[in-house]
Amino acid sequence: MEASNSSNLHPQCSILLTGGSGFLGRAIVKELLSAGSPVDFSLLRIFDLNAYDGPTDQRIEMVVGDIRDEAAVLKACKGTDAVIHAAAIVDWGTKPEEVVYAINFTGTKNVIAACLKTGVKQLIYTSSLDAIYAGKSLVDIDESIPYPAVHPNMYCRSKCLAEKLVIKANGNLLSASNHRDFPAGFPSYLTTLVLRPADIYGPGDPFHIGSLIDMAKGAFYVRLGDGTSRSQHVFVGNIALAHLQALKALMDGNTAAAGKVFFITDGPPSNFFKFFDAIVEGAGYRIRPKNIWIPRRLAYAMGALAEFSALLLRPIKKYNPKFSRFAVLYTCSDFTFSSSRAACDFGFTPKYSNSEAFQITTSHYRRD
Repeated sequence: MEASNSSNLHPQCSILLTGGSGFLGRAIVKELLSAGSPVDFSLLRIFDLNAYDGPTDQRIEMVVGDIRDEAAVLKACKGTDAVIHAAAIVDWGTKPEEVVYAINFTGTKNVIAACLKTGVKQLIYTSSLDAIYAGKSLVDIDESIPYPAVHPNMYCRSKCLAEKLVIKANGNLLSASNHRDFPAGFPSYLTTLVLRPADIYGPGDPFHIGSLIDMAKGAFYVRLGDGTSRSQHVFVGNIALAHLQALKALMDGNTAAAGKVFFITDGPPSNFFKFFDAIVEGAGYRIRPKNIWIPRRLAYAMGALAEFSALLLRPIKKYNPKFSRFAVLYTCSDFTFSSSRAACDFGFTPKYSNSEAFQITTSHYRRD
């Protein structure tokens, strides 16, 4: 890892965090405020459509805005040294394509343009494994895997296109001087870095745990596939910390990390449903029936039916089904990799062990 010992090389930084009111965003704020945070900051500006309700601090400033609004993004970037761009819409093939594209791709384009115009020197982008997913299993891959020629939906395609923009922007000259004077030798160009987290879980998970607990409460708990597929996971606190470790590396002039993409995970691969079963049961819920699995082909047909029903209802009522063909493909495919490149190039080190992450998560969801 090429990094300087620079604890005193730069002053406290000012950071813009897009999507700071979301699941990951709140975790990033928590890690920034924690003792031993890799990054010391004087201002944290949160930019989100939704009001921020996470940890509070006098250095935190909330700006309500839409990532699709170029002028609003430009205004939010002014006076900041670094941007963590975590704002996105997560979609498994059920939302309008034009909305997904506008938020994930055009929003990222707006962020990059604003960084270059206002003199922001570091940009960390939260991408997704879906950027390289083509609907088939990927086993023990690394970051050298090429982008697929065709993606299964707009979410995957939009994250791929956004990644390419961020990587291409690395090294672009800034068109304005930053409001803060950095020591001699620091570059006047933008450095970027892309993180591809594994499936994120933890307290406040808006995608998986709540729905599975609802199934357990309803006493009809089903899974997709046959239990043999394996995928990676990452605790929300650890992926949040990875953003700060990556930002610190770029601030320190780490040339090994700039302009690259990194997988982030913090544990061994496991079956998607078996992984979350343990959390549901650990939180005190009974899984009944104990062992029902819907075969992949049948589940895929059910997903297609759910999507078709939503399409028929659209003229009358806007309805986005939680169940889709893509959800079936994704949870029934193998998707395994490691974080060795991130550990080597910018020192990614998980803060929370698997047992600690499990305890924190199950405590949050524990049945009264």
